[in-house]
Amino acid sequence: MAAGRPLPGVARRLANGEHMKLYICADIEGVAGVVKSEQCSPGNTEYERARRLMTEEVNAAVEGGLAAGANEIVVNDAHGPMTNLLPELLHPAAELILGKPKPLNMFAGLTKDFDAVLCIGHHAAAGGFGVLAHTTNGFAFRAVRINGRALGEPGIYGAYAGSLGVPVALISGDDRCANENRELFPQAEMVVVKSALGSNAARNLPLQSARQVIREGTTRALERLGSLKPFIIESPFELEFELNHGALADLAEALPPARRIDARRVQLPAASLADVIGWMNAISAMSAFLR
Repeated sequence: MAAGRPLPGVARRLANGEHMKLYICADIEGVAGVVKSEQCSPGNTEYERARRLMTEEVNAAVEGGLAAGANEIVVNDAHGPMTNLLPELLHPAAELILGKPKPLNMFAGLTKDFDAVLCIGHHAAAGGFGVLAHTTNGFAFRAVRINGRALGEPGIYGAYAGSLGVPVALISGDDRCANENRELFPQAEMVVVKSALGSNAARNLPLQSARQVIREGTTRALERLGSLKPFIIESPFELEFELNHGALADLAEALPPARRIDARRVQLPAASLADVIGWMNAISAMSAFLR
């Protein structure tokens, strides 16, 4: 195909005047060049470098989305304080959600009229062998289980997107994140920008190469948008938290609907995936009392 011409699917969408609305959930632990917790926490020079790396990987996804014919792109800063992405460096085609607390946290602002979700800079779940692996709050959670299955952030939030009918089109991060999520999202692009050598070590792609594979993977995923299926977890939902500290289980047990399973496990009722996220964020916030 001649350079500069839109891909076939893009040309068809543009000719038909179709609208493509993309949602990007941006995390930092899965970004190429990020391997240490210091890089993920404000207040030091390594963090300032990492947030620029995070912003550039998001920009690559935005560029890939635009190349696939996206008309509207919303980016949600989903890491820690949720004020990591640099607005002055973010691609001008993207709107940006910053700050916390906010409804639905990592997927704040996602509605059923979006066509696809892209998860950029994600990581393996708590208990997994991956760079900076955790689920929402590494201090709080040893595992988050829905209907008996431990899920990481892409699985939990991807299931919420699925409940709205929105598919996950791409997940970028380390190789362990990709392996963990392939079964949940078999049609999604898994973009590996680094290979885990431990919790705090990885073999990273050159930064420009990492951005290129995100850009190309995004375009490739969106070219088959019509065949992507949402990830669905059927109700009723059984939600269980395995906590890292018995004292946090004590706090969680004080919630009126909670049921204590054992020293570290607590069940809570969930009528929806939004409830799952709400309880997870509530217990994460409660853990601050123990730090």
